[in-house]
Amino acid sequence: MIYEVVIGVEVHAQLRTKSKLFCGCGTTFGLTANSQTCPLCLGLPGTLPVLNQAAVEMAVRAGLALNCTIAANNLFARKNYFYPDLPKGYQISQYEAPICEHGWIEIAASEGKRRVRIRRAHLEEDAGKSVHVAGTNGSRVDLNRAGTPLLEIVTEPDLRSADEVVAYLKGLRDVLISQDVCDGDMEKGNFRCEPNLSLRPLGQKEFGTKVELKNINSFKFVKDAIEYEIKRHTKVLSEGGKIQQETRLWNFDRGETAVMRSKEEAHDYRYFPDPDLVPLQISKELIGQVRSNLTESPTNRRNRLEQEFGLSDYSVGVLDSNKHVREYFEESAAAEKFGLTKAEVGNELANCITVDFQGLLNKLTYAPNITQVTTPGSGPVPGSLWIAPANLMELVAKKVKGEISGPTYKYLLEKMLGTDKTAAEIIEAEGLKQVTDEGAIEKIIDDVLAKNPAQVAQFKEGKQQVLGFLVGQVMKASGGKANPGKVNELLKKKLG
Repeated sequence: MIYEVVIGVEVHAQLRTKSKLFCGCGTTFGLTANSQTCPLCLGLPGTLPVLNQAAVEMAVRAGLALNCTIAANNLFARKNYFYPDLPKGYQISQYEAPICEHGWIEIAASEGKRRVRIRRAHLEEDAGKSVHVAGTNGSRVDLNRAGTPLLEIVTEPDLRSADEVVAYLKGLRDVLISQDVCDGDMEKGNFRCEPNLSLRPLGQKEFGTKVELKNINSFKFVKDAIEYEIKRHTKVLSEGGKIQQETRLWNFDRGETAVMRSKEEAHDYRYFPDPDLVPLQISKELIGQVRSNLTESPTNRRNRLEQEFGLSDYSVGVLDSNKHVREYFEESAAAEKFGLTKAEVGNELANCITVDFQGLLNKLTYAPNITQVTTPGSGPVPGSLWIAPANLMELVAKKVKGEISGPTYKYLLEKMLGTDKTAAEIIEAEGLKQVTDEGAIEKIIDDVLAKNPAQVAQFKEGKQQVLGFLVGQVMKASGGKANPGKVNELLKKKLG
């Protein structure tokens, strides 16, 4: 039997508000346990929730960026269940009337780009955290996180492999970070994902029995957990067994999943409208205001970089993986290009920043990262290591136009690091101007050919690769100043 994998994903994204969803307590990560709590966080009788307007606006912002419809009328509901880190005995969430519905996000799948549908995204408060201390009896509860605003984002079952899930999660995380609504830090728990997975015989329309995966805090573990479950499901079904609907935890030390609890259904939570919160009305004016302030989406940005600068998929991926590096590239590309087009300098500039510049930094004793250097004066790296964008663009343009050789380009890059000198100034001061005079180059070539008769004979016998050796010898003899194009042209003419 051949099986098809069907996967949907739930993501809990913590919104970047300074205070919690229904009270004024802070949301800073890593503070002393229970230091960011109040009577409402602790579930004490008589407390009343007050909705955080910033959280609502961030949810609208995220929904619009995810191509969702924003609901004008919203209801908050109580999701009832008992757990030690849920002091009220219920969680305030949205059930029948979520704030965002019917969106989509584009991912790169094996068959090309396609859309993953987003069923809904709704606001809810987070629970606290159970802390299990090794060597002690029992567990402790930290309620600092209780009440922190979350946006739960749920896809349709549109994903068909672990790689597609990772692509979706990375794309979703990029969208949320680009709109400044979520930090996206999985290790800190502010971007938590829970894949729901099932298998069905290929061609069958009905879904199989699903399991939910929890306790996953990295994209690698997401991939590993899903691939483990696919193998487990396949084995059970192939042997005539049945999959149990349950929630399973990923144990990354053992590389396997384990049963946590049987999977609950909606009716198990006994949802009902929260009597302490009035219905939320979202005006067209607010939606329009938020929409007008959206930043460029990651998909549009990548497409623009690819089309505007003629960048390869690899270069776009490297640049877009870090905001500071991408902004440094765009600021450099916005400078004068000395008669060249964006497409003519795009890949060369990207390669300069992400490969040559970073390679140069790696030689330094403390090996700073390109991100630190492209943010002058930040972190442990002195701002003096920065190269002004306009100066970097001038250097790259000289290389593209053939005005300097490869070795000279790398020498200049190193000399410019930590100074405000331009490539032209260093070339003038150190006499590095390229030799383009054919007569001068011919003299060097004649001398090189006279000293390497064996290689000349090999070339004439048909060994074309010897040309590279001879070009190198000419460039070496010229101190790297000879124009490489002229050297190639004149060498071929002399060798016949």
